[in-house]
Amino acid sequence: MLTQLLILLIITSVCLYHRKSFKYSLIVVVASLLVLTLFDGFSLIPWVIVMFTSASFLMPDLRRQHFSTPIYNIFRKIMPEMSETEQDALDAGDVWVDGDLFQGDPDWKKILAIPKPKMTEEEQAFLDNQTETLCDMLDDWQIQQDMDLPEEVWAYIKEQGFLGIIIPKKYGGLEFSAIAHSTIVMKISSRSPGAAVSVMVPNSLGPAELLMHYGTDDQKDYYLPRLAKGKEIPCFALTGPTAGSDAGAMPDKGVVKMGIFEGKKVLGIEVSWNKRYITLAPISTVLGLAFKLYDPDKLIGVKEDIGITCALIPTSHPGVNVGDRHIPMKSAFMNGPTTGDKVFIPMDWVVGGQDFIGKGWRMLVELLSIGRAISLPASGVASGKLSFRLTGAYTRIREQFNTPIAYFEGVEEALARIAGLTYRLEATRQMTVNAVDLGVKPAVVSAIAKYHMTEMGRSLITDSMDVHGGRGVIMGERNYLATAYTASPISITVEGANIMTRNLMIFGQGAVRCHPWVYEEMQAVAATDKAAGLKQFDRAFFSHVGYTCSNFVRTFWLGLTGARFTASPVSGETDIYYKQFTRMSSALALVSDMAMVVIGGDLKRKERLSARLGDVLSHLYMATSVLKYYEDEGRQAADLPYVHWNCQNALAEIEHAFRNFLVNFPMPIVGSMLKVILFPWGKTYAKASDKLDHEIVKPMLTDNEFRERITEGVYVGKSEDDVTGRVEIAFHKVLAAAPAELKLKRAVKKKEIEVMEDHDKFLTRALRKKIIDKDEKKLIKDAYLARMDVIEVDSYPAEWFEAQKKSASVGTNESEDLDEKQVA
Repeated sequence: MLTQLLILLIITSVCLYHRKSFKYSLIVVVASLLVLTLFDGFSLIPWVIVMFTSASFLMPDLRRQHFSTPIYNIFRKIMPEMSETEQDALDAGDVWVDGDLFQGDPDWKKILAIPKPKMTEEEQAFLDNQTETLCDMLDDWQIQQDMDLPEEVWAYIKEQGFLGIIIPKKYGGLEFSAIAHSTIVMKISSRSPGAAVSVMVPNSLGPAELLMHYGTDDQKDYYLPRLAKGKEIPCFALTGPTAGSDAGAMPDKGVVKMGIFEGKKVLGIEVSWNKRYITLAPISTVLGLAFKLYDPDKLIGVKEDIGITCALIPTSHPGVNVGDRHIPMKSAFMNGPTTGDKVFIPMDWVVGGQDFIGKGWRMLVELLSIGRAISLPASGVASGKLSFRLTGAYTRIREQFNTPIAYFEGVEEALARIAGLTYRLEATRQMTVNAVDLGVKPAVVSAIAKYHMTEMGRSLITDSMDVHGGRGVIMGERNYLATAYTASPISITVEGANIMTRNLMIFGQGAVRCHPWVYEEMQAVAATDKAAGLKQFDRAFFSHVGYTCSNFVRTFWLGLTGARFTASPVSGETDIYYKQFTRMSSALALVSDMAMVVIGGDLKRKERLSARLGDVLSHLYMATSVLKYYEDEGRQAADLPYVHWNCQNALAEIEHAFRNFLVNFPMPIVGSMLKVILFPWGKTYAKASDKLDHEIVKPMLTDNEFRERITEGVYVGKSEDDVTGRVEIAFHKVLAAAPAELKLKRAVKKKEIEVMEDHDKFLTRALRKKIIDKDEKKLIKDAYLARMDVIEVDSYPAEWFEAQKKSASVGTNESEDLDEKQVA
């Protein structure tokens, strides 16, 4: 009997590991038991177990009556009520690669078969010409002093269609792909974050995007051509003093009523609002507004509380207040509050017309999953690429103790983070925007991209500042880091604050949307038709049980064997990573199920626990992006150290997240058991070694194909007078002079020549002693002058500060005069 039970257990486990259907598994088990009975004799217990299992499958009515109904009733009692905004957030967006990674058995061949994103010739020409020209026009230091873009820059942005990147051609827009959109924003960000925000906002979540998806034909025909050419400047107002992340707490209110518009009595809405942090609001001509709509007189239906609604309101409309500015981290882009008190608007100003009243939140979260995947992540990539190129160059140029600072291990440690994370950023950018171009609305993926890519951007720019030291701290025309450094908290905060995104959204949304059965179970429990709900729940629940058993078997086996026998879609040095990420994917599926069983609905309130599982999913996604990017780039040898660095660090971060999750699990015994199942041999993964750090820093310090390729798409000035051109040109001069400088250093060491304070005299003496020749002298001198120019910082006379004081005083007086007029 024991032998038969053991054999059946092994056969069942194999079926579960390979996720065979219940019907298929049952047939295999019954056939196996018949063979065992024939050769080993009849045993009662194995047949009882098999017959009981068969009955549950063959008699669903009996199963529902005795098993599913009691469980279903318990779930209906304990399932926490879901708010309308939570429901809309869950319903919005699509499941993509994140579903594969969450469910424990990624289809790597399918993922690698996703086509590589590519810009069209038209898009590439726009990037090479119009975007390059715009960057040539931008002086970020002067923009910071003026706190606005120059008039000629605004004019060029409008004329060339930068405000209509996403708008269809038939309305006069560019209708570019997501990869082009992202690359344009990235390039402008690398030159001027303020200019980039001014371009990205009209092309992100706002009036144009809302109109394209939900607008009436009349709204599209009127607004889209005007938005495409900059005749209208849009803004979108969602956040208020008491409603940030919690849109359900929005106090801004609209009431359906009859009112006078253009001399006629019409059906409309009387709206009052108080919004803040609204980008482009001070100069906007059309205001997108989100508010809660009420119909107390039942003028348009039977409901009184209709829900969040979006409308487009010309800022010239009586009662609309815009113009005041916030100063977000001294960034120059336009941002400010907007208010209105009992402003009457006609019903046809609602986006989509009357048919779309009350659907505003659903509209916003669906579009947020698109916009959040493009603009803000692109700014993070810009910080990474700029840091890779210029910080690497600076550390090769700057010397201390007669040695380039790049060769100090402490500096190298920071450079390695810059190098490795820049590769990860670009890989994740291409993967994520590709989803949008493929027609996916990547809700969970966009949350991962927004959180991690903006955080990586902040980390990289901080490392760059640390490496530059005083050179990075002193602001002025020569500083190419300060603006990105001071602006980095902005991207962390907007479009879903990063703390909220990590703690509530990534796993909170992923656990429901990416799980194959949980959402169906929730829908069944919430169903008004209890009989239909029970039938749906029965199917989903028992499929969920089978799925959990499969995850247990897979995770245990993969942990026990170290995933050595798991299939990989590739051969070579990277095949081990596919196996290990399959193992960690299976672990995530199992731990997620156990968390939902043990913690239940309270899991969404255990934010630190859910955040750690979100970290696991995030690192799986970003590592997958790295592997995909490596394949898309042709498996180049130069990329391999970066793949190793990112995958090794990702696995170490995943293990760290799992261990922190399990040690804080509410039921310690379950946490301990899961730890043994996940990591039966103890600590499994280690972060990248110092040797690997050294390897990935090398390309930052020389002129090579990889350096050009990984930093492609950022703007670098063309002259020595340019803030970034100065560093790039000096870098090449220093590299050109390096062999000749080495001769000099060796001669000094051999005491063939002494170092002199006057560098020119020193070179002349070396020439006379034939240590170097004429050409080498010129190379060394040019490199020396370029080096000194690069390490120079800005300083300003007292008169400059007096002028700044006067300018600020004039602004303060004007503001006070304006306040007095408003009071009057």
